[in-house]
Amino acid sequence: MKYKLIIDKEAQEEIVAVVHAPSALTQQIENLIRSYSGADFLMGHRNDEMRRLTFDEIECITVLDRKVMVIDTKGRHYRIQERLRDLESILPSYFIRINKSALANEHRILRFNAVFSGSVDAEFQCGYREYVSRRCFAEIRRRYEGI
Repeated sequence: MKYKLIIDKEAQEEIVAVVHAPSALTQQIENLIRSYSGADFLMGHRNDEMRRLTFDEIECITVLDRKVMVIDTKGRHYRIQERLRDLESILPSYFIRINKSALANEHRILRFNAVFSGSVDAEFQCGYREYVSRRCFAEIRRRYEGI
């Protein structure tokens, strides 16, 4: 298989894939292309401030008091307008679901901590902690064992 990427700011964007037959990989590529909106950030609101939050500086997206909140690398909380289920289709693959109301930036998770009650928490580099459900933790383990 050959791969070629040409970056030319003057050219019109075009994606061409030549394959022998459709496969799971071609379906994933097609889904990625169709879902890509061109944006790599979310707009967050905090007090009177409105800020552009790039995906790399987002540690966790969670629901607090029925509001979707983003926690950035400094531990600050920003409210966003998007719904959690809609974000799953736009966010890069390194955002993983850790419970039914939270998505985590896998690159920013410092460690998983076992709690006395038998549950697991994800600890982020900024110090924020979020509960990890058993079902999601099992999926995360399978993901890491496959590496």
